Amino acid sequence: MLSKEDLQKDLHTRVIGRRLFVFESIDSTNACARTLAEAGAEEGSVVIADFQTNGRGRQGRAWKADPNVNLLFSVLLRPELKRGSAGLLTFFAAVSVARAIEKTSGCSIECKWPNDLLLNGKKICGILLENSLEKEALAYSVVGIGLNVNQKNFRDDLRKASSLSRELGAPLSRDRLFQELVRQMDELYPPVRKSQFDSILIEWNARCRMFGKEVTVAQDKRHISGTAVALEPDGGLRINTPSGPETVYAGDVTVVSS
Repeated sequence: MLSKEDLQKDLHTRVIGRRLFVFESIDSTNACARTLAEAGAEEGSVVIADFQTNGRGRQGRAWKADPNVNLLFSVLLRPELKRGSAGLLTFFAAVSVARAIEKTSGCSIECKWPNDLLLNGKKICGILLENSLEKEALAYSVVGIGLNVNQKNFRDDLRKASSLSRELGAPLSRDRLFQELVRQMDELYPPVRKSQFDSILIEWNARCRMFGKEVTVAQDKRHISGTAVALEPDGGLRINTPSGPETVYAGDVTVVSS
């Protein structure tokens, strides 16, 4: 089981991870972090669990993960952002996770729009961003991160999923990986806190291999197909479709050709 003492040992961060709530089992780390946020918990608080009984991904989907082998946690943030910039926190989280994995394992991580991280073309991490808005400003944000670390087996319907240990052929220390991830978030956060995302988006773009490829974006009632062109400054994905350019802000992306 994860230990609060081990996770915080020699962490020395300025904002992220200074308050840590550790659970053996919980319904959802995001739900707990939102409750803490409404109660006035300090920015940078982290809720982490060995197992989630009701873990969630995007669009209300369940996030299934084996107990005691992965990193399942949520971070409470209170940056000074307007409504239009709040969604960019997903890219901040993605770059932080990618850096941490690369520093601890030496592998190369790919970012996939809108919220996935890939290793060897397999999904190893998903990010769930839940924002609370007050008029046109962000009151707080909960960034949920599900990182498959040492899980060995995946359901048949998750054939495109994998874990770091499966891809690298050796187990990784969850404590060390969590600490490095929190340090990376803490290091990248100061400009993000003031709505300065330029360097984050440049790095995310450099990690994305989708651009120039034919993609299909599945939304609730429609499918959009075309060539993925660029990430817009507000986080939308610009696609050149047969009927002209279109920017999408949500959906499941499938790369259909290279």
